[in-house]
Amino acid sequence: FPKVVNEILDEKKQLIRKSGMIDFINIKAEDSMLGGVSALKSWLTKRQHAFTDKARDFGLPNLKGILLLGVQGCGKSLTAKACARLWNFPLLRLDTGKLFASRVGQSEENIRRAIRLAEAVSPCCLWMDEIDKSMAGVGSSSYSDAGTTARVLGELLCWMQERRKPVFMIATANSVTALPPDFLRKGRWDEIFFVDLPN
Repeated sequence: FPKVVNEILDEKKQLIRKSGMIDFINIKAEDSMLGGVSALKSWLTKRQHAFTDKARDFGLPNLKGILLLGVQGCGKSLTAKACARLWNFPLLRLDTGKLFASRVGQSEENIRRAIRLAEAVSPCCLWMDEIDKSMAGVGSSSYSDAGTTARVLGELLCWMQERRKPVFMIATANSVTALPPDFLRKGRWDEIFFVDLPN
């Protein structure tokens, strides 16, 4: 049985590599050694079985995701890896820089394709690193990029609100002020955590 699971996982890895927009992150044992952030670790541990058939039969809704805010170097990326390892989920990293393309409508199609790919691999954790950098300037995008960034964000927000597949999103950001208010709205995230520097 483990051999079959590994073969399926290898097929999924190949599918992801061909996309060019999503990376399959190999998690090492030391990635689970996360110090501090006790409230976040407790939250993740309590929800460890939230994606099981038993939870679904009980009527629990799928978890949506968490947003991790904090200064550079405080362990947000390590937290994303630790979550995937704790839940024994594949960790996919969406490279938002590769979403944007020069042809009209191609960027929007890229985000839709990335979402379909993550759903095909589900259950999984989808990690969007430094989301504040890729979403910065959404308000002025109609002047600078003919609204492409705003349309890509719109596709992402719609999926975040309405998705049915077990894709747990983990986004990291250094500054909450750079994120559009729509992105922070209740219902898009299960929780928002501040990850501080170690004491």
